[in-house]
Amino acid sequence: MSRFYLTTAIDYANGDPHLGHAFEKIGADAIARYHRQRGDDVQFLIGMDEHGQKVAQAAAARGVTPQAFVDEIAATFQRMWARLGISYDQFMRTTAPAHKHGVRALIDRIHQRNPDDFYEKAYEGWYCVGCELFKRDDEIVDGKCALHPTRTLEWTEERNWFFRLTRYQDFVRRLLVERPHYLQPETRRNEILALLDQGLEDISVTRARLTWAIPFPLRTSTGEEQGTWVWFDALPNYLTATGYPEPGYEARWPAQLHVVGKDITRLHAVIWPAMLEAAGLALPERVWGHGFVLLGGERFSKSAGVRLDLGESIDRFGPDAFRYFLLREVPFDADGSFSWERFEDRYTADLANAFGNLASRTIAMLEKYCDGVVPAGTPNAVDLADAADLLEYHAAMDGTRGYLPHEALQRLWRSVARANEYVQLQQPWALAKDPAARETLEHVLASLVRQLARHAIYLAPFMPTKAAELWRRLGAPGDIATTRFADVDAVDPTGWRVSKGEPLFPRPEAQAPAGA
Repeated sequence: MSRFYLTTAIDYANGDPHLGHAFEKIGADAIARYHRQRGDDVQFLIGMDEHGQKVAQAAAARGVTPQAFVDEIAATFQRMWARLGISYDQFMRTTAPAHKHGVRALIDRIHQRNPDDFYEKAYEGWYCVGCELFKRDDEIVDGKCALHPTRTLEWTEERNWFFRLTRYQDFVRRLLVERPHYLQPETRRNEILALLDQGLEDISVTRARLTWAIPFPLRTSTGEEQGTWVWFDALPNYLTATGYPEPGYEARWPAQLHVVGKDITRLHAVIWPAMLEAAGLALPERVWGHGFVLLGGERFSKSAGVRLDLGESIDRFGPDAFRYFLLREVPFDADGSFSWERFEDRYTADLANAFGNLASRTIAMLEKYCDGVVPAGTPNAVDLADAADLLEYHAAMDGTRGYLPHEALQRLWRSVARANEYVQLQQPWALAKDPAARETLEHVLASLVRQLARHAIYLAPFMPTKAAELWRRLGAPGDIATTRFADVDAVDPTGWRVSKGEPLFPRPEAQAPAGA
């Protein structure tokens, strides 16, 4: 059993969850579930980033305290993740006392190892509250932050504590050159290498007059206590979630994978490893920077006004169909688009027609021709899987070729297509009319059930509820969530009793046949 500690970015607590949040969590959840089915010891961390100026402003606008505000937001996010079947093991909140203690301990450790890594400096510049970052000139378009074009940049003049990031520029470059898999996909790595070519700047890690923050352990020369910059608070959550600085945190740290959006790759691939190096702590093994889900060519963003009701999207065809559509339609290594038309088309073609119909008619034929009991078939029952496709499925999910759930599903649907072609070729309904073809009929039906059982196992990371329901309807023993990939070849459905029930994926009413 291998240890696999997986994290996503913690979500900023200033509004409701949206499609972009869901895409990241669903993708990471599929990876976590895949590794559990591989037999790995998985720890899956998500959570909320609850400090900062943006949160304080949102709470003030609501007329509530920041803590009451983030409590409400965190509950909303957790309800949504439960609805989508996000199987996290730990939900981090940066307002938790243990996290605050861990952040201050990390800062103290950096300061003790390298006292001049933190220094005071007067600073002025354009600050984006949406990003919680000072913006460089090349990040400003028409006087606005490129990522938050509806927000007004704030000219800020403060005397703050700075972290000597420039000291670690060569270290970060060596990291990316010597460990090319540290940051993926390759486009993200190239972007960060180009950024390093421009040269890094030291970064302000405190904010004066910011009260909704973790107090920075060091006081200024005038005795002022400042608030820790929100990213110097947020990034360590991956470490503090392991129990740092208490003994035993090393049993979980370092993380095997950080899954984050491409807009915060710089923070995770430059600032975070620099912080860890400064503290003398191990680095995470890999950072994966996924792309954006677009609507009409625009990124989903609360501040930019590009929104789509997440609840409505899930309601259309249910949580598992929504999970499938996002992971099949939107590449996990690039941007992709959401549209209602594409959602309905893919649901109808892939789920209702191809997969759902395969399951329904196989089970119906077993009930009709075999009294609902799966026959033994023949010793060499046909294998409808393709070895090359299965290898590519695993390579797309275990990190061999990166993390590409869309490609894993593409490979799996080739197997679904082969099974449907097999039905059309063998025509079990015709075989049933010929008593002399009984053995062939049983051979065909046993092969189809065996393949459907395999489909259920391989689909479980993506559509856990529907996969479990298919597993149950096939009469398979045990819990599919505890069925390992290593057990696939040993699946023998002989004697299973099937049950049909309602369609796994009902056809949309607009496309239902007349009289249905």
